[in-house]
Amino acid sequence: MLVARRIQALRLLDKGWTITQAAEATGTYRREVRRVANRFLEGGIEHALSEEPRRRRSKLLDSAQTAALIALVCGPPPEGRARWTIALVADEAERRRIVRSVSRETIRRTLADQDIKPWREKNVVRSENRRAVRRADEGRAGAVRSAP
Repeated sequence: MLVARRIQALRLLDKGWTITQAAEATGTYRREVRRVANRFLEGGIEHALSEEPRRRRSKLLDSAQTAALIALVCGPPPEGRARWTIALVADEAERRRIVRSVSRETIRRTLADQDIKPWREKNVVRSENRRAVRRADEGRAGAVRSAP
């Protein structure tokens, strides 16, 4: 479908249509029509209809750093915390020098790729008789106030 739209845009431009008119007629953006026209002028029809190679971003964490993050998350959370959070993992990874700097989104994606969700696991062990935390009044409703 993309190639057909490019061909149609080139035909319309060849007939003398403006870039704006060709973009509206083909249902695309002016920028795309201009890019296809420029690619046609640079390298011909094959170049105009082909896909441009896309830049591939390098991995932000290598396998050793990923393994260290997973080991960190599988361990107990820091003192005073019930579970790991994304922000806590990012801060701790920087503190332990697993990475020099890392964003929360990188941590989230790395853990999601491994299907690890530490923020859903609560690492607190309670004794059998203290299963739930209740208020002093056993969680019962208080007295109903009368309207003034």
